[in-house]
Amino acid sequence: MSTILVIVAIMVVLAVVAMIAIHYGFKAPRIKQEKNPADYGMEFETIDIATANDHQLHGWLMPAPKSPTTVVLMHGWGGNAEMTLTMAKPFYEAGLEVLVYDARNHGLSPDDSFSSLPKFAEDTSAAVDWLRALRSERTHKVVLVGHSIGAAAVLLAASKRDDIAAVVSVSAFAHPDALMRGEVARLKLPEFLVKMVLGYVQWKIGHSFDDIAPMNTICHITCPVLLSHGDVDQVIPYSDLERIAENCGGDHVTTMAIEGADHYTVEKIEAHGRDILRFLECHGI
Repeated sequence: MSTILVIVAIMVVLAVVAMIAIHYGFKAPRIKQEKNPADYGMEFETIDIATANDHQLHGWLMPAPKSPTTVVLMHGWGGNAEMTLTMAKPFYEAGLEVLVYDARNHGLSPDDSFSSLPKFAEDTSAAVDWLRALRSERTHKVVLVGHSIGAAAVLLAASKRDDIAAVVSVSAFAHPDALMRGEVARLKLPEFLVKMVLGYVQWKIGHSFDDIAPMNTICHITCPVLLSHGDVDQVIPYSDLERIAENCGGDHVTTMAIEGADHYTVEKIEAHGRDILRFLECHGI
């Protein structure tokens, strides 16, 4: 009996250690911003966006007063607004207004308790609300563009709104369960403890993985969606794009492989700027 108790105690300790590790994993690294849109040849205004918990997100608006469309860009985990500027440039040069911002716990935005996919989506929605208030005098088209967890976030945000003109997802994962299992696998826990840890994570973020998985949220999006993904992505495989498209594809969903792009080579999006703009034009945006 004592041996069994020792084994159980060890398992419990391992589970607690895993949960603590996952909790601290929600703390995204802050990367210092060294450039602004002017360094990329874009005029801009520094803005503050009110979001949940009375926080003010730091952002940059590259205005185009005559444009009927604003492109809202969401960075990935541990990223910041500066990292989206190479993605922003093709839209700006095409005459579209562009808004980039730092999610909570990222860049120059304030700290919050932890970061998560739902919180990224909340910040995306806050940016859209800020734009809607700014453009209250006229109808305005909003296009959401996100990278990695930012891509999952814009898909989640769009699934809950009916005022988004189009979504461009860059390197989204299909389901968070696989990512989290990859993190927990390093601890070599038995399956029942893995399930316990994953259950804790879902309790912590206040959502089930199924409810926020891109392969499921896309089912609730009615506007045009472009799913793009690097064909040599070593972090999130291209097959994740296929899983998302196959689960809830349709005439409004388009896929695009970015040749030679890994997960973090978002600058290759600039080379495909015309393809993305053509996608928007085909849908009257």
